[in-house]
Amino acid sequence: MTPSHLAYVPFVSVANMMKLVHHIGLERFLIDLSGDIEADFKRWPEFDKVARVASHSPGGVIELMPTADRALYGFKYVNGHPKNTRTGHQTVTAFGVLSDVATGYPVLFTEMTLLTALRTAAMSALVGRYLAPKDADVMALIGNGAQCEFQAFAFRAICGINRLKLFDIDPKASEKAATNLRAHGFDVRICQSAQDAVEGAQIITTCTADKQYATILTDNMVGAGVHVNAIGGDCPGKTELHRDILLRADIFVEYPEQTRVEGEIQQLNEDHPVTELWQVMRGDVPGRRDARQITLFDSVGFATEDFSALRYVKRMVEDTGFAVPLDLLADPDDPRDLFGMLERAKPV
Repeated sequence: MTPSHLAYVPFVSVANMMKLVHHIGLERFLIDLSGDIEADFKRWPEFDKVARVASHSPGGVIELMPTADRALYGFKYVNGHPKNTRTGHQTVTAFGVLSDVATGYPVLFTEMTLLTALRTAAMSALVGRYLAPKDADVMALIGNGAQCEFQAFAFRAICGINRLKLFDIDPKASEKAATNLRAHGFDVRICQSAQDAVEGAQIITTCTADKQYATILTDNMVGAGVHVNAIGGDCPGKTELHRDILLRADIFVEYPEQTRVEGEIQQLNEDHPVTELWQVMRGDVPGRRDARQITLFDSVGFATEDFSALRYVKRMVEDTGFAVPLDLLADPDDPRDLFGMLERAKPV
C-alpha cells in the first residue's frame, strides 16, 4: 500500500521557510520576490482575477485568495484577527497551494504566514520604486507590529531607505522594532507621536491592525511630494487615512474591484479615479510625475502577489531539502477504484 509519487506534494514548513530565507538572504529574497511580482503584474491580462472571498466575524476575517494563469492555479488561506495577540495567537496566519492547471494536482503546499509578510513588504517597496520621490531617504513607519521590520528591509533592499522614524501607540512595539532593526544597521528614531514621525519623511508607511475606521494620518500631516504606503486598511470598515488626504493624492491600486470595498477608497465615491499598478509597471500610464505630487498606494493585497510568491518558492525549493514530500493525495492503482483502495487498507 505504499503510495506512488503521484500521492506526494512538496510541503514547505515554517521551519523550512525560515531556513530558505536565511539560505538565500533576507534582502536578496525580497529583491528576487519583488522581481517575480513585477513580472506577473506586467502580464496582468493573462490572469483570472476575482476579489478575495471573505468571511467576516466580530473578531476578524477569514479569506480565500485565488487566481490562475494558463499553467498554474494558486490560492491562499489567510485570517486577520487584530485581538489575537492578547491570547498569544498571531494576528495573521496563512497557508497556500499552487496547482497544475492541466491535471488539477497540487505542486506545492506551503506555510504563508512568513511568506505573506515577505510578499507584502516586497510589493510595498516595488511600488515605492515607481511612486516614491527619487531622493527619498527617510521613511516613517506608523504601526510597529509584525510587518514593520519586513517593510524596513524591503525598502532598504529595493529603494535604498535606511533612515527610519517609528511610532506605535504601544511603546513596547516600537522598542521591539527598533532593537531588531538597529541590529542590522538601520538608523532608527522612536517618535512620541505620528505627527513627529512623519515630519521630514518622504515615505510614510501605515500598518496598524485594529478593525475600525481610524485616522492614523490627518490631512495636515501629509505634505506635497510625499509617498504614502497605506497597508493597514484591508477590509470593509477598516481605514487609516483621513478622507481629505485621498482627495489630494493620486491613488494607485492593485485591483479596483477589491480595493473599493476594502481599501482607503471605500471612503470615496465608486467612480473616484484611481490608477491600476499593472498599467504603471507596463509603462502604459505614468507613476510619479513631479516632485510635488502626493502618491498613495492603497494596498490591500491581491491574489496575484501570492501567486508570484508561491511560484518563486516552488522554484527555490526544487531539488533542495527545504521541501518535504507530504502524502496528501489519494492514489489508487485504478483511478476509478477509490473504494477498493480504502478496502485494501482495512486492518487485518
